[in-house]
Amino acid sequence: MDIAPLCKEGDDHDMVLQQQEWVKTQDMLKSRIILHDNFDWSLPSVGSDSDNSQARGKLKYIGGTDISFLKEDPSTACAAVVVLDADTLEVVHEEYDVVRLQVPYIPGFLAFREAPILLGLLEKVKTNARHFYPQLLMVDGNGILHPRGFGLACHLGVLVDLPAIGVGKNLHHVDGLNQSEVRRQLEAEENCSKELISLTGQSGTTWGMAMRSCSGSLKPIYISVGHRISLDSATAIVKFCCKYRVPEPIRQADIRSKMFLKKRQRVEQ
Repeated sequence: MDIAPLCKEGDDHDMVLQQQEWVKTQDMLKSRIILHDNFDWSLPSVGSDSDNSQARGKLKYIGGTDISFLKEDPSTACAAVVVLDADTLEVVHEEYDVVRLQVPYIPGFLAFREAPILLGLLEKVKTNARHFYPQLLMVDGNGILHPRGFGLACHLGVLVDLPAIGVGKNLHHVDGLNQSEVRRQLEAEENCSKELISLTGQSGTTWGMAMRSCSGSLKPIYISVGHRISLDSATAIVKFCCKYRVPEPIRQADIRSKMFLKKRQRVEQ
């Protein structure tokens, strides 16, 4: 009669040990993060037209990542990596994987649930369409705007050694920052025409930017550095990619992963 409580206690202990290992991994990977521009391309239509800019070449392909979940069974998910032409923002390649997630969602450790699947899809892009392999990743998730300063965008960027940008739809409580206060600032009369609000915490550290990507919207997106890119460049690229509230690489990954999951469901029914 005492088996269930003992099992639960054992499971909790195992999870504590697992989180300790995850913290060590995050700290190890975090030591490799680069928070400034470290790439050899310029942004199309936005970068300088100088000889130096032309010599570097333009950004050609942007990768977008997202994972959609089955409503009836949240452990079943479809991960997507899409690649967009940086000039036209049209999808030129896409890869999907429908999986049953074994790792639970634990705040602060999303990467250990989602990164392995997305890394596998990036490998598939490299194998199936190497010429479309992205030069930049835009991730549905946070970069350094994260309770431990190392979100999913950092995790992916460091492991594949690509410039990466985190774009979140919700704001973590980091260094005194909170979502209601950012929205209050956006609603303030003096900020009604502002597109950007700096996310500077109580420590004085700037963790990212809140961007009003649609005119008049009070629901910003939250941009932060993932790896090998500065916040200024990350913000400029996200702004360039926004046709709607969510930048196109992530928006397309979201739309297409949902469609793929629905098609898969119909085939199996």
